[in-house]
Amino acid sequence: MLRNTSTSMSGRSSMSRRLFLTTTGAVSLGLTLTACGGSDSGGSSGSSKPVSQADIDKAMKTPTELTFWTWVPNIDKEVALFEAKYPAIKVKVVNAGQGTPQYTKLRTALKAGSGAPDMVQIEYQAIPTFTITDSLLDLRPYGASALKEKFVDWTWQQVSGSKGEVWAIPQDTGPLGMLYRKDIFDKHGIKVPTTWDEFAAAARKLHKADPDVYLTNLAANQVAAWHGLLWQAGAKPYVVSDRSDITIGVDDAVSRKLGAYWGGLAQEGVVSTDPDFTDGWYAGFNKGKYATWITAAWGPAFLSGSAKATSGKWRAAPLPQWDASKPSSGNWGGSTTAVIRSTKNPIAAAQFAQFLNSDPASAKMFATEQFFFPATKALLTDATFTGDAPAFYGGQKVNQVFADISSTVNSSFQWPPFLDQAATDWTETVGKSLADKTDTVRALGTWQTRLTTYAKSQGFTVETP
Repeated sequence: MLRNTSTSMSGRSSMSRRLFLTTTGAVSLGLTLTACGGSDSGGSSGSSKPVSQADIDKAMKTPTELTFWTWVPNIDKEVALFEAKYPAIKVKVVNAGQGTPQYTKLRTALKAGSGAPDMVQIEYQAIPTFTITDSLLDLRPYGASALKEKFVDWTWQQVSGSKGEVWAIPQDTGPLGMLYRKDIFDKHGIKVPTTWDEFAAAARKLHKADPDVYLTNLAANQVAAWHGLLWQAGAKPYVVSDRSDITIGVDDAVSRKLGAYWGGLAQEGVVSTDPDFTDGWYAGFNKGKYATWITAAWGPAFLSGSAKATSGKWRAAPLPQWDASKPSSGNWGGSTTAVIRSTKNPIAAAQFAQFLNSDPASAKMFATEQFFFPATKALLTDATFTGDAPAFYGGQKVNQVFADISSTVNSSFQWPPFLDQAATDWTETVGKSLADKTDTVRALGTWQTRLTTYAKSQGFTVETP
């Protein structure tokens, strides 16, 4: 949630970075980690049989210690709510790293057969990396399916398996929108673009009028943003139909449309491609180099702490559309709570994951304490959340803007089980083409070839759309 003053965001910058896409390590199909844990009061980590309420009640009254790996600052506050409701259960919170470092340690522990936590913080895009190795517990037997209607539809789809499994419980999200400098738009007579054609025209107009200003910056090192834009455009770059079957389409018609568009603007020099999270990038926001930022719902909080010199000048709007009659967006960031299949306390661990993210007080605390953008429908319609009008955004109800955007996120987007390789190959092909102002469409073909070769080397049967 955005406070009414930008100063309340001053400590947000370092925390917000974890919401950007972090990629996971390579996983071979030959490495199947099937660790079966014990049971607590009737629950089995490998069973699909529903656990009775009596067994759940018994387990939650049995003295138990759980270990939770998470990088979320001050999450002890939310954990304390769980422990207050279930005094017999104690949760040990461990920061094992942020994103990739944590995933690396987790894979090491799973391979060794010891040292893994009971529950773990995991980003949406990392879930396939661990489900393909049978490392996550299906939460359906523990009552998770009953929570489906509490969460935004597309978030539930992100945590669901092809056979209806519930691999994790959504915690926060990052629907894509656009932050823009109202003062710069007003100065140059630019209307907020509602289509990508209008956006391109505005980019040319603005840069011609002031060569020191760009309508936006598409970071050549930010694969997350590219995936978010693919998502919005309706692309299906990865479709996993079976544990070993995947369709890779990062060079399909939709992808090429995106490549021609952004590659063309980069070659024209009317959008910049500066690497993000650098001193120059931060300075660009404070000095007015970028008139918009295509970002996610956590972006407003981040920007208000990183570009204080521009307070009051920014506003929020939905992304420009490819088809204005069918509003659509993608997602960039957010994470979940999953339970490791090897846990010896599956009932207690599953109840923790569910409580942490669906209990109204806990879910709201994430929005007000950590400034996460909610995944629950209740919070996205809560007037105390959507009605917030921060001074940094000129009193605009920015949360409401992004809450509305969240309802337009496509629910069919999938991630590959080798996201690290996809990210590396993108940076070295498509990202490089943007930075070098070379042929981005051709780079897409190279990305497709490299990724297909890698997938086949890992034992996947690969098809193209």
